[in-house]
Amino acid sequence: MFSFEIEDVWEKIERIQESCEAAFKLKAPHLAPEEPARDIDLLHPKFHPPKKGFSTPEGQARMLHDLASIELQAMELGVRTLVEYPDAPEGFKEELVAVTVSEAEHLRMCLEGIHSLGFKWGDWPVHSALWRAVSQQDSLLDRILIVHRYLEGSGLDAGDTLIRRLEGSSGKATIQHIVKQINFEEIGHVDFGSRWYREICRSMKIDPNADFPERMDSLRARLPKRIEPINHVLRGKAGFTDEEIQYYEKLRLDFLTPRSEN
Repeated sequence: MFSFEIEDVWEKIERIQESCEAAFKLKAPHLAPEEPARDIDLLHPKFHPPKKGFSTPEGQARMLHDLASIELQAMELGVRTLVEYPDAPEGFKEELVAVTVSEAEHLRMCLEGIHSLGFKWGDWPVHSALWRAVSQQDSLLDRILIVHRYLEGSGLDAGDTLIRRLEGSSGKATIQHIVKQINFEEIGHVDFGSRWYREICRSMKIDPNADFPERMDSLRARLPKRIEPINHVLRGKAGFTDEEIQYYEKLRLDFLTPRSEN
């Protein structure tokens, strides 16, 4: 019924609006599968083959392939949230549908870019780290913080790094345009999470400034480690406060600092 149960990636894109509309109408929570269906190899990142540099078409195609996997999971997570939180505010669900459809367009752009370079979806394995970062036991605030403020927020940082690296590659202005457009539109996706995180906190009489570090501390052990430099400008545009940005700076430093062994 929902897009994450369909294997073919192109069919998922075509069915996403239908899936969102069906999920929007649910009155009771539905459980999502442990893993989303895939028509290509799904492997832990440590088992993925080495990557080539962006100076080669293969390196650029592999980058878009990795980005496509992330956009696919973001699209599926949008439907998953609609499915698992049918009692979420109507305004939140309406905006989430639009964000999810936008993620589907990003996925289509990536797939078309891969083909333009002479490669195809499935030439490399993919992972499900974003999907596995969430849990059926999450509260709605947990889910917003994990998906839209941590995972997608980290995507802003990574996207900015990709854009700068691609500026040194020649002959593939189309690929650079794809990454730039996605990163620009992701600012709105992350801001969606920032606004609704604070709105739902207010409706529950929770201080978001006090809740943010406490909730992040409780969730961080199961989140994928992100070590890209934090882009303060993009984070600010996406609704992060200075205090929240500093929290992520400290978290990044913790990830970069090896733990001493006793």
